[in-house]
Amino acid sequence: MIQSKIKTALLALSVSIMAISMIVLPEQSFKASISGLNMWWEVVFPSLFPFFVISELLIGFGVVRFLGVLLEPLMRPLFRVPGVGGFTWAMGLASGNPAGAKLTARLRQEKQISQIEAERLVAFTNSSSPLFLFGAVAVGFFHNPTLGFIFALSHYAGNIVVGLLMRFHGSSAEKKIAKSNKQFILKEALKALHATRIQNNKPIGKLLGDAVISSIQTLLMIGGFIILFSVMNKLLFLLHITTFLGTILNSILSTIHYSENLSIPIISGFFEMTLGSQMISQVEHTPLLQQVIVTSFILGFGGFSVQAQVASILAQTDIRFKPFVIARIFHGFISAIITLLIWNPFYKHFLSSKETYKMVINMGEMNKDWWQHMFNWLEIYGPLITIAGIIVYILVYAKKMTKLN
Repeated sequence: MIQSKIKTALLALSVSIMAISMIVLPEQSFKASISGLNMWWEVVFPSLFPFFVISELLIGFGVVRFLGVLLEPLMRPLFRVPGVGGFTWAMGLASGNPAGAKLTARLRQEKQISQIEAERLVAFTNSSSPLFLFGAVAVGFFHNPTLGFIFALSHYAGNIVVGLLMRFHGSSAEKKIAKSNKQFILKEALKALHATRIQNNKPIGKLLGDAVISSIQTLLMIGGFIILFSVMNKLLFLLHITTFLGTILNSILSTIHYSENLSIPIISGFFEMTLGSQMISQVEHTPLLQQVIVTSFILGFGGFSVQAQVASILAQTDIRFKPFVIARIFHGFISAIITLLIWNPFYKHFLSSKETYKMVINMGEMNKDWWQHMFNWLEIYGPLITIAGIIVYILVYAKKMTKLN
């Protein structure tokens, strides 16, 4: 009872401080809010919206169930999740956070996976996209395209290790799955596809409308969290709370002989990984290895902003959030350890050889130009795509409400 009261008092005090800070510092809060909004409507919405809509349609048409049957022999023994987890993993990797959580929650709502399986699946299917790791972090922040391979290898290998560890989650509470003796897996996959399509007997127009509504509702929620944490991060810095937490972190960094200049960027990264990664790359008089290891940890942890987005998505189901948080902590440390292990053999020797380095640099320059072109394109047309998407959402939702009335 006492702990509950203390928790209530701390939450009320924290929210009150944030509200007062926004009143006292309106200009800084407004600029931070605009910065978060620009990130959402220029980049996040245009890049995630097509993935979300297509994913909804693939689930509705039974394609995901089809792939699930085909991938069952791979996903079940390795991660103890159904084959549909392979589709979720691939889409999460391609589109980035929090697509894995969105698809996992959708599969759980469709009852294609159990609660325990969903908690295992969401733990390792949320990751940064290759475009973000190579284009934004390696090239954009560190100006070193070869580091993209280090970040990608440590990040995705760390996710696989987390998936292998999470296979033991809920073992005691899970019912044993009977092994299938079916030999013609393609035939069974086609049957599953057809059965799912027949079971979901919605017209194509209805299915498309529901996909648009569901996708945009999720993206609006994501946008709200991006803006909220952008303002929160700025206020924490202005109130010197980030500096205070940084002094506490300094003692830990000095113990492991890491630069104390990394403390404030790490604290910022705990809240928002993009900002934290950028700040880490700008720290001076710090060994590059330390910067890369800390960045790998932040990318694996994901930041409270991404975790809040995932928590909001999972709240629509019975999937518990606690296993996801534990998995993110594991992912952060595992990615950092992998980075340390591969640094000398992979980065210093393999990537630094003349032929490899020349090839990687050429690839990096192409990647840099492509990323810059895409960023400029999103900067020009991204807001138009966002506005068009919201208008379509309003029209579809209004039509749906009219039919219900």
